Amino acid sequence: MPDTSERDDDLGAGRIAERLAGRHLLLTGVTGFVGEALLELLLSETPATTLTLLVRPRGSTSGADRVRALLGKPIFARAVDDAGGIDAVLAARVRVLEGDLGAVPALPAGLDAVVHCAGDVSFDPPVDEGFRTNVLGTRGLLERITEVGPHVHYVHVSTAYVAGRRRGAIPEGPVEHTVDVDAETEWGMAQRRVVEHASRSADVLTKLRSKAERQHGRAGLLTAAAAAEADRRAWVDRELVRVGTERARSLGWTDCYTFTKALGERVVEERARTAPTTIVRPSIIESALRRPHPGWIEGFKMAEPLILAYGRGELPEFPAAGDTIVDIVPVDHVVAAIAAVLASPPQAGAAAYFHVVSGARNPLTFRQLYGAVRAYFDEHPFTHGDRGAARLPEWRFPGAQSVERLLATSERAHKLADYVVGHAPRGDRTRAIARNLDRQGRRLEFLRRYLDLYREYAEAELRFDDAHTRGLLAALHPDDGAAFGFDIDEVDWDHYLREVHCPAVTAPIRALDDVRRSRPPSATPVLRPVRTREEPTAAFFDMDGTLLSSNVIETYLWMRLHDLSPAERVGELGRIAARLPGLVRAERRERSAFLRSIYREYTGARLSDLDTVVDEVLTDLVLSRLAPGAVRRIREHRAAGHTTVLITGAIRPLTRPIAPLFDHIEAADLAADARGICTGFLASSPLVGESRAAWMRHWAAEEGFDLARSYGYADSHSDLPLLSAVGQPVAVSPDVFLARHARRQHWTIVDWASPDTAPRGIPR
Repeated sequence: MPDTSERDDDLGAGRIAERLAGRHLLLTGVTGFVGEALLELLLSETPATTLTLLVRPRGSTSGADRVRALLGKPIFARAVDDAGGIDAVLAARVRVLEGDLGAVPALPAGLDAVVHCAGDVSFDPPVDEGFRTNVLGTRGLLERITEVGPHVHYVHVSTAYVAGRRRGAIPEGPVEHTVDVDAETEWGMAQRRVVEHASRSADVLTKLRSKAERQHGRAGLLTAAAAAEADRRAWVDRELVRVGTERARSLGWTDCYTFTKALGERVVEERARTAPTTIVRPSIIESALRRPHPGWIEGFKMAEPLILAYGRGELPEFPAAGDTIVDIVPVDHVVAAIAAVLASPPQAGAAAYFHVVSGARNPLTFRQLYGAVRAYFDEHPFTHGDRGAARLPEWRFPGAQSVERLLATSERAHKLADYVVGHAPRGDRTRAIARNLDRQGRRLEFLRRYLDLYREYAEAELRFDDAHTRGLLAALHPDDGAAFGFDIDEVDWDHYLREVHCPAVTAPIRALDDVRRSRPPSATPVLRPVRTREEPTAAFFDMDGTLLSSNVIETYLWMRLHDLSPAERVGELGRIAARLPGLVRAERRERSAFLRSIYREYTGARLSDLDTVVDEVLTDLVLSRLAPGAVRRIREHRAAGHTTVLITGAIRPLTRPIAPLFDHIEAADLAADARGICTGFLASSPLVGESRAAWMRHWAAEEGFDLARSYGYADSHSDLPLLSAVGQPVAVSPDVFLARHARRQHWTIVDWASPDTAPRGIPR
């Protein structure tokens, strides 16, 4: 066993850099917010330390390459320049140990201390992931530290909120509970298998499948099946979060995060009986007060999404009492306290605890937070284009129950409006309403998530004692105040929020808004350039609703009514109108059955007569309905040497006017008897939904076309398989469902409108 008596004497007094000189420290979590700030502090202010960084590879990027990229960030510029470059830093002071907490590799033999910053910091992780990281990962790391020796000082970065749902003063000491860590860990790690099994039960699958078929049945049953399976996986993730949250709350914690962090502490406390161990508990960690520079922050933490949503006018209320303390601490205070802890290891026997918090000595209330954030946005508002500054909500802090009622009412109203829009006739107005509803839906989802996630924290009545931390601060050498100070009394919250924090967290959003405003306005997105390629490329076009403003019922009426008398026209229109509700329902359920029911109306017609009607009566009407944008695009493809393909559920005679635009046409062929009289049936199944995509794949394989380079143009949710089959999908004046999918997939969306002068009546 190493002799540590001389080592302990050396650490008794002096400046932190002197007390850490010659020490070999291992850090975890250096690619995270706190770990990165700690690494910057140690590299800059403790030049005589050696650092080993435990970093896992990510994909094809090694841990060493990740560290090299990390050191290339601006916050490390001073330390890197002083050392003579990144290579010099890596050669002289920094070693990279590749691995992760799931399988911790053997640690270097000469370690003096380990700071464990890594961990799952999400408040709502799936329960197995929370246990894997915060409990099993901690245990695995401690086992490796034990192999090095009992002299290693272990510093565990936890959270003040391991106190859970307690109220009142929270001491710097162990959290009192009798939870069996091993039993709960075994349970938590088993839940993925349990939930996966439950997700395949008939009850769950029936609900998911029925919902998917209602939404996607028009596109095809396999499309619906894929959606149902995606929903099943999402259900598993939600259920794992819900199960973890409920178990945590049943035992007195706010969520799975604080629950598993508390159990992780219990694992650490076992080690503390025989080796020097410190537990550091920060509260809500936010941007830096001073270093590496004021406002430095990596990613969005707890408050940032709320601040940004409020500034955009999208957070009407918050479920907190105005006088409740929101315990925030700048990240540079946290890492400075960790450095001080490293320089003052405790004796073995019991863990030392330090709360790095603000509420005990410099409390900030939610009303003060709201006032400062509002004042900032009053002076520096977000703007919404021509509408000017975003309107800021006025918070009255009515209580969580009132906020919940308001949100629930809004959710019910949105669900009803969304149903109505989903069943409304398509058109520019419907799509505009749907886009607004989508924005409102995302806002409601955001509010629901943060209400459920942060409500417990907003209602917490906790006062974290920080006597040990104040003692640590008082013991600092006077010359360490500038580099290692962490006196929370120095923070002027109004200044910090208005002049430091809010400007920092809004700067990236403002930059993005500036980029968006600088883009030239365009009614439709610019498509990818069409180039001639050696590989054969095809462009597939739907007809009705894509190339021209028409539908199957309308084109039937064109064919049927042109030679009827006025009285007969009225009768036929009345008959079709009576059938219309049933036809609409059939079209929503299964488009192929809908088409068959329409084409049954051609029973008794002569095929040659249909061709004649189109050639002599309907050609001008069809051509007048063609969208100019569509014609231009077809010609661009042909000029580029691409093969143009029309694939439509319309009957073949109706494609005759536009046949010169296409190299190949797939249309519905009416079956006829030996005399050429239509039987009311089709010669083959109509190409709709998934059958279109199947035909495209078969045709492309036979003809030697590359679908990954090919283009597709369609307007309907039922055309989703067609568009998904090609590498360059374009949604044309899409219905609500297709428009939503296209936006999620970042597909091009265009509007090809028929000319305003196109006739809308029935040709005579």
